[in-house]
Amino acid sequence: MDEATLEFYRRNAQSYAAWAKGPSTRLSGFLGLLPPGASILELGCGAGNHAAEMLARGFVVRATDGSPEMAEIASRRLNHPVATMRFDELDDREAFDGVWASACLLHVPKRELAGILARIHRALKAGGVFYASYKAGEGDGRDSIGRYYNYVSADWLRATYADAGAWQTISFDTNEIKSFDETPATLLHLVMRKA
Repeated sequence: MDEATLEFYRRNAQSYAAWAKGPSTRLSGFLGLLPPGASILELGCGAGNHAAEMLARGFVVRATDGSPEMAEIASRRLNHPVATMRFDELDDREAFDGVWASACLLHVPKRELAGILARIHRALKAGGVFYASYKAGEGDGRDSIGRYYNYVSADWLRATYADAGAWQTISFDTNEIKSFDETPATLLHLVMRKA
């Protein structure tokens, strides 16, 4: 992960946690693809809003965030352990039924994304389900408050996933959002199954 971006979340953990929205409407659809009590790895859990819903619905959740400050906030909110872990530290093998990565892999430098996706592929059990979202665009760059984004096209993203393992596409769609810095953006949402 980009060090300046990680430092942003470390310095601004409280304000970002206060801003963070409730669980994504896509979470229910993702959870519906998993068996009851399934094991889920959440990457970049932020304030813990998605993990709270997963836990409430009886899933076994390993919540993680790259910022120790954010992990501490989420752990307190959830009354559940949240590990401090960067994406490149994921080394589990066939351990999870699902991986949830909402608006976090969009901070991975483009040249590193295929390697991170390969780690996620290894961490999933056969047939495991993986959700991630990215900001659409061409060429990487920083937002108005200094966070790095990989800004991807749908075609580039599909090719990068193909380089990282065998996946079956469950869904691929978009929506419009306002970011933490109030800038409008198009998000690409992918739900994939490990083939």
